[in-house]
Amino acid sequence: MTPGADAAVPPTAADLTRLLQFGDSMFPIGAFAFSGGLESAVQTRVVTGADTLLAYARTAVAQAASGDGIALVCAHRAASAGDLAALVTIDERVLARKLSGETRTMSLRMGKKAIELGAHVLCVPLVAAWRDRIDRGATPGTYPVALAVNFAAQGLAARDAFVVHQYGVAATILSAALRLMRISHFETQKMLHELGARVEVDYERAAAARLADMAGFAPLTEVLAAVHVQAHVRLFMN
Repeated sequence: MTPGADAAVPPTAADLTRLLQFGDSMFPIGAFAFSGGLESAVQTRVVTGADTLLAYARTAVAQAASGDGIALVCAHRAASAGDLAALVTIDERVLARKLSGETRTMSLRMGKKAIELGAHVLCVPLVAAWRDRIDRGATPGTYPVALAVNFAAQGLAARDAFVVHQYGVAATILSAALRLMRISHFETQKMLHELGARVEVDYERAAAARLADMAGFAPLTEVLAAVHVQAHVRLFMN
């Protein structure tokens, strides 16, 4: 596949292995250190069991699709075109929409690590150039943009990057749930399967949106983030 290839083109076996590698929940970008706000949700009893956990994860996935997901698709297009100036604009707008310090920290730490790994593994000029801008402080280096750059540099489709991003949001929350709640792998795997059912529809909406359409209305999430900052006992960084 070539950069910017249409999602309808069937991926090769090599493409699939790269999707698995960069989409693996164990890909070492530090996602395990974050709970996606679930820790505060459990502590404040917003999430008390399987039903409320699924509702919480569903909201987080939907919010990601209408926010970072749109930015990711736009960034993939810019990266495929080699437009670094557009990537910087997208990167700055992603960061500007993250209200809590912990959410910003999560995106920046994961983004920086993702691009460092991408630069080391891929050895592609586009990825190296983006890493250089992050290292020089010329751009924030958010995770959605880093993921888009890594995928575009390998000729992997925007849809694939979007799927990996959305899967990561759900997997981060559900893996944290295993450490925060009395819930089993059987239950979380069933939830993960259910949460993936709408990813195609969500991608189509994100692909048809403009960068200015990035939005997310989940005020309780922001309240929980503020609660977490003041918590005396914390297992996760957000």
